[in-house]
Amino acid sequence: MTYASQSDLTERFGVDELAQRSNRLDGSAIDAGVVARALADADAEIDSYLATRYALPLASTPTVINRLACDIARYRLYDDGVTEAVRQRFEDALALLKKFSSGEVRLAGFEDVATAGTAMVHHSFEPRQMSADNLRGFA
Repeated sequence: MTYASQSDLTERFGVDELAQRSNRLDGSAIDAGVVARALADADAEIDSYLATRYALPLASTPTVINRLACDIARYRLYDDGVTEAVRQRFEDALALLKKFSSGEVRLAGFEDVATAGTAMVHHSFEPRQMSADNLRGFA
C-alpha cells in the first residue's frame, strides 16, 4: 500500500517544484520513476516506525500519514540541495513517527497491536525437589 501518490505531491508542492526535483536533465517535466522511488522510500521509512505498533499494511491511509509521506518523499527528492523549510518538515515528520512508534501518539481508528490482546501470564513452580539438605550423605 502506498501512503501518497504523485498527484498528492503535486497538489501539496506544485508541478514546477516536482518537475525541478525529479527531472535532473532539464527540470521541465516530472520524472514519474524518480517520484515513485521517493514515494516508495517514504513508505518504507513510515512502515519501519509503524510496524512496532500497528498491523501492516494499514487498511486505509490516514490523512496525517499521507502528509508525512509527502514531506518525506519531498525531502528525498531534494537530495543534497535541501532547503531549511524542507528539512524542518522532514524532521517534524520523523519526530511524529517516533511518537507513533513509542505509543505516545496513536493513529485514530487503528488498533495498537503492541498492546492489543495483552494478557497476564501466571506461573507457579513446585517446591525444590533437591536441595543441599536432602542430598546430605550422598557423595
